[in-house]
Amino acid sequence: MPGAVPGPLAGEDAIENAAQGGLFRDAARRLRANRAARASALILIALTVLVIVGPWLSPHAYDATDWDAISQPPTLAGQHYFGTDPLGRDLFSRTLVGGRISLLVGIAATLVSLLIGVTWGATAGYLGGRADHVMMRIVDILYALPFMFFVILLMVLFGRHLVLIFLAIGAINWLDMARIVRGQTLALKHREFVEAAEAMGASRRRVLRRHILPNLVGVVAVYATLTVPQVILVESFLSFLGLGVQEPMTSWGALVNEGAEQMESAPWMLIFPALFLSVTLFCFNFLGDGLRDALDPRSD
Repeated sequence: MPGAVPGPLAGEDAIENAAQGGLFRDAARRLRANRAARASALILIALTVLVIVGPWLSPHAYDATDWDAISQPPTLAGQHYFGTDPLGRDLFSRTLVGGRISLLVGIAATLVSLLIGVTWGATAGYLGGRADHVMMRIVDILYALPFMFFVILLMVLFGRHLVLIFLAIGAINWLDMARIVRGQTLALKHREFVEAAEAMGASRRRVLRRHILPNLVGVVAVYATLTVPQVILVESFLSFLGLGVQEPMTSWGALVNEGAEQMESAPWMLIFPALFLSVTLFCFNFLGDGLRDALDPRSD
């Protein structure tokens, strides 16, 4: 309504949004000044574009066999840039397709773990009391279960479907996020702006949505960039055990497993997938460190 004076909650939201906007602008500036984080972000973008577009531009399909080029070393003559495997399949195409799967599993499983972990941890920390006690005891019980054994059990019982892989990993990997978010929420709910919102009659849902969760973005963003490489390693380990994606589909973990078996006779089968996997893991870790420093106001 024109000329209406905004209520106390509306004015508080405007102040809070302005403060958060300034915080994120400062964080973006610090992140751009971090050369390692900036370079890592550019490399990850380039890798993502490469694994998405590269297989379509390759002269060989990832599952096509070339019986005249079995276990061929890298060469430009037959356009097998990374060589071939013992079935004559082009390793360049398979490495890029494997990158699609590894990045997809890493990002999707991380999103699942963040969705569960942030919701669980923020709710437990803000409600406190008996609800917090019960919810965190459930987390402690799940912590007592062997993580990898539980994931392997899910894979054996329900099959090795790609969707199930990242659901299984993400559904187990949320425990750390829940603890981190719960601890941050316990500290935030006693801050002045939260107590002011409660005093002005804001509901619990509004306080969580407008004041608690926005102030958790930094912690969640840092943890997400550090969780993606962890999830990729878990998927790689599952593929190394033969419990990952099924042939002819592949992932970096599956390719590393195949390359390890052929390391003496065909070292290129191990070198290229391991190189892509290592670079990706390093870049995510550098980016996570850069985000952590950028979102810390004391870093100036």
